[in-house]
Amino acid sequence: MTKPHSIYLSFEDNTLLGALFGGHNQNLEKLEKGLGISISSRGEMVALSGDQKKILLAESVLRSLYERLERGHDVQPGDVDAAIRMLSQPAPSHQPKKEKKPMAKNGTGKEGKEKRHTAPHPAKETLEKSVIQTPKKRFTPYSHKQAEYMDALLSSELVFAAGPAGTGKTYIAVAAAVALFCDHQVERIILSRPAVEAGERLGFLPGDLKDKVDPYLRPIYDALYDMLPAEKVLKYISTGEIEIAPLAYMRGRTLRNAYVILDEAQNSTPIQMKMFLTRLGEGSRMVVTGDLTQTDLPRDMKSGFRDALEKLEHLEEVKVIKFTAKEIVRHPLTTKIVQAYEKHDKPSKWENG
Repeated sequence: MTKPHSIYLSFEDNTLLGALFGGHNQNLEKLEKGLGISISSRGEMVALSGDQKKILLAESVLRSLYERLERGHDVQPGDVDAAIRMLSQPAPSHQPKKEKKPMAKNGTGKEGKEKRHTAPHPAKETLEKSVIQTPKKRFTPYSHKQAEYMDALLSSELVFAAGPAGTGKTYIAVAAAVALFCDHQVERIILSRPAVEAGERLGFLPGDLKDKVDPYLRPIYDALYDMLPAEKVLKYISTGEIEIAPLAYMRGRTLRNAYVILDEAQNSTPIQMKMFLTRLGEGSRMVVTGDLTQTDLPRDMKSGFRDALEKLEHLEEVKVIKFTAKEIVRHPLTTKIVQAYEKHDKPSKWENG
């Protein structure tokens, strides 16, 4: 049986430790459970015990979160999961090294006397570099794929994001739109969805047009309220600086100096998708998100999302991000449910296999 390793960490600013450890040490408990190690704290000291690779990972997570607190940002329980996910996937060439030099502070046993290599971790640099700041929230990636997506949203004119629910496709796209809007890089935000979900037809729904389409667009409203104060959302919607509309309302328009998002694009037809993409005007950016395993179109109708991916993926100006179940950041059971469905289905190259 392999002998457990132990390392001891200390943090200079005691005032940050409450936020680092979490209420009732919930962040430390999450690390313990997620990595299968033992963690104990006393004052500014933290002791990690268990498999050597896992305790080194836990150290990287704690130091990364501590540095975030030093920069004035908060740490939420979800940030612990994000750091574990990111830091457990180092660049292929990254190999942790050790120096046979005594630590200034050590515990009992030889295992605690080795000083570890502290060169920057590639994933840690990604966590610090890939950031989207909105008035109410600061977003850092939960996976390398999310980091790639965030970079594309802030730099590319046209981005396609394909993959299962729970990977942050729409939520992060709205965050990028709000960030660029608040930074005056775009003049307005336009958010759209096809209103054809679950076989419903608008004519059969009660109320006026707004009442009919609002249920389809509710997830986008929810995202906006997470990123902007409520009074700002209402103000921008009333002035037209934020526009939320069904896909059909895009016809005949040229969208200039705008950040345009088409969500649930798997429910668009090829004609609708072509219409939407050709609305792109000067100074604008477009993001198209969808999940081809959740198409509500008639069986004999090809999805415009699939059609666009097949036709445009080779264009240099187009960035395509393909998420899989591994990038789901909702409840862990969500990932298992998606993987169970994938196991029994045979997805195409653009689906979630």
